[in-house]
Amino acid sequence: MANANTAEARYQAWLNDPIIDEATKEELRAIAGSEKEITDRFYRDLEFGTGGLRGVMGAGTNRLNAYTVGKATQGLANWVLARAAGKPASVVIAHDSRNNSPEFALDSALVLAANGVKTYLFPSLRPTPQLSYTVRSLGASGGVVITASHNPPEYNGYKAYGPDGCQLIPEDAEEVIAAIQQVTGFDQIKRMTREEAEAKGLLVWLGEEADEEYASVVASQSFNSELLKSGLGAKFSVVYTPLHGTGNLPVRRVLEKAGFTNVHIVKEQEQPDGYFSTVKSPNPEEREAFTLAIELAKKVGADLIIGTDPDADRMGAVVKNGAGEYVVLTGNQSGAIMVHYVLSQLKERGKLPANGVVVKTIVTSEMGADIARSYGVEVENTLTGFKYIGEKMTRYEQTGERSFLFGYEESYGYLTGTYARDKDAIVASLLISEAAAYYSSQGKTLYDVLMELYGQYGVYLEGLESRTLKGLDGVQKIQGIMQDWRDNPPADINGVQVERVLDYSGGLEGLRPENVLKYILADGSWFCLRPSGTEPKIKVYFAVRGSSTDEAGAALDALRKTVMERVDALA
Repeated sequence: MANANTAEARYQAWLNDPIIDEATKEELRAIAGSEKEITDRFYRDLEFGTGGLRGVMGAGTNRLNAYTVGKATQGLANWVLARAAGKPASVVIAHDSRNNSPEFALDSALVLAANGVKTYLFPSLRPTPQLSYTVRSLGASGGVVITASHNPPEYNGYKAYGPDGCQLIPEDAEEVIAAIQQVTGFDQIKRMTREEAEAKGLLVWLGEEADEEYASVVASQSFNSELLKSGLGAKFSVVYTPLHGTGNLPVRRVLEKAGFTNVHIVKEQEQPDGYFSTVKSPNPEEREAFTLAIELAKKVGADLIIGTDPDADRMGAVVKNGAGEYVVLTGNQSGAIMVHYVLSQLKERGKLPANGVVVKTIVTSEMGADIARSYGVEVENTLTGFKYIGEKMTRYEQTGERSFLFGYEESYGYLTGTYARDKDAIVASLLISEAAAYYSSQGKTLYDVLMELYGQYGVYLEGLESRTLKGLDGVQKIQGIMQDWRDNPPADINGVQVERVLDYSGGLEGLRPENVLKYILADGSWFCLRPSGTEPKIKVYFAVRGSSTDEAGAALDALRKTVMERVDALA
């Protein structure tokens, strides 16, 4: 990691590089003399985390721009070609609605084309899971999505995918990083004009055929399309917001295919907008993102509200509680409901395989796991990041040892079916809508179903706290927090003994080493500390189980308060 002097040297190198355009140099000249700003922009190169390359847009090695994207793509091209070993190589590229996403996507395609890698490019915004599917469908060597998921507007990112349609696992990412590091100057980045790439057949534009193929595959995951098309789909009312992102057309298309015809779109959030001007954050994990959707739902009397993030890999749902008020389901609650729905439908149809498996992450609630086990279904845990779920899916496909049924993580990512290797808000929107409509035909809301599940399995409540610590100082503080908890584990929390400390930094339970600490208490509650792989944050997860919502809520509040007092004292 670079110090201030190294950052200054990198800064001067950019100013003196003849490859760097004048507009970028003007941006850099404007911060001359600001040691803090220069250090923040140049103290490191952007690194691949759980979501690939992600950062604030702007000039610098620690920013996302045409040069860092170009360098990453040249490295990716070198890696793809080395793996192809002389055989034809191809890559699929998609992008979301963020500022500069179309430009970064086209530029990446032209770098790949200049290296002789045939590139399939979507002409406008498409969901991340569609990229995963299309890589598999076309038998491509890899894929790229330009997106920063639900990050604030100033961010963008670069997700790289392998030939199985899964985000790069650590071993592959390390190879790509090594290939990127070998690109020591921007003059080593090959580029081709769009006209030349098209003429040589190295740039191929994807369109309606690819969209229809993906939508049909997603719609085929439906369990009750006949019931919906017999009248229920017209009666059941859904409000949907794409939050200015890529989900608008594909979600509507798939819902219509399944039989939902009473779908209301939040008009203010329908069109792509890289500034996400109607929300503080385009994140369906947060109630604020649903403000306009709830207003519309009250007007039209909607039974369900769904929302997807900018690249449509995360889905949030809002349902009516017992008092008729709209409440946002957590990712864990939605996941548990979908696990229950999927497994019950498979069992009802006699299609529940003996070797079925549900896969979740180590920071995801145990409620869905307990539901799965009650159906005789195996549960496997992975580290945080859907690529680890995708990796297991590919292994199951190769060995036949398991039949993948459902995968999910607490951060609103879900997948059923084996057509993709990434979380898919399109299929999640279908599943949650279908489950809600199905149970409504029995006189129940999803909230009623959740309460029934609580009655059967216990009340599971979870929480998440994040602390944003930016810059080099922030990185050091996050490292310090993790080290303090690692060196000084608590013997108890609020009088409840800490029974187990799981330090994943050395690798545990067959998982790769990762800087994660999980503390399991004697009453079954747990909390977990984890630095984010995509943002300058430390995340703290909490989970409790009680016999009532009041009991569980009080326990969760107490656990959160005690743990965060110590974290904040160190931050």
